[in-house]
Amino acid sequence: MDGNGRWAAQRGLPRITGHENGAAALRTVTETCCEIGVGCLTVYAFSTENWKRPPEEVHALFGLLEHFLAAELPTLLANNIRLRAIGRIHELPPTAREALHSTMERTASNTGMNLVLAINYSGRAELEDAVRSVCQEVAAGTLRPEDFTQDHLQRHLYTCEWPDPDLLIRTSGEMRLSNFLLWQLSYTELYVTPKCWPDFGREDLIEAVRDFHRRKRRFGGI
Repeated sequence: MDGNGRWAAQRGLPRITGHENGAAALRTVTETCCEIGVGCLTVYAFSTENWKRPPEEVHALFGLLEHFLAAELPTLLANNIRLRAIGRIHELPPTAREALHSTMERTASNTGMNLVLAINYSGRAELEDAVRSVCQEVAAGTLRPEDFTQDHLQRHLYTCEWPDPDLLIRTSGEMRLSNFLLWQLSYTELYVTPKCWPDFGREDLIEAVRDFHRRKRRFGGI
């Protein structure tokens, strides 16, 4: 969800205002995904590299996360959405971590779309954690190195419960993956829009999905 800061800077507003408007865009996109039948929506909310930002911005972001979770719980319940999270969640500030776990528990019985927050996440960290888990199995004698396969590694990824993404939408015109779902995006279709995330709305999402449906996916075949 890129471009919150630039959106604010273009308007002479504080960066946190851009993040607030980004939260509103997330609400719109989430509701639209439910309407059109998306089974799983994963949003990159906070990367492991984002800790390098000014402390006051990081603090404000986690405060915004807590507010968002409290404010959107009724919408999640009303739309049968199950909130999930991937990343090194144990490293979050205690109040944000508690709010996240509480909301996930409150929505755990929902059977509709999965809304997955990638928070304190990076693709490289995910692979590091997955390989560490595999190494522990080898050390324990429950896995022989010669029996290791890609499927075995995939079972240790944060996203092991869900299929790989069909479509990646990148806002703000950036032409890079930014350490997001590096393993899972191998055959994902990419859609890049110049719009900053706060300006990305219902019609923009629908157009991205229409563009996706016009493509022919071969997965390395003919």
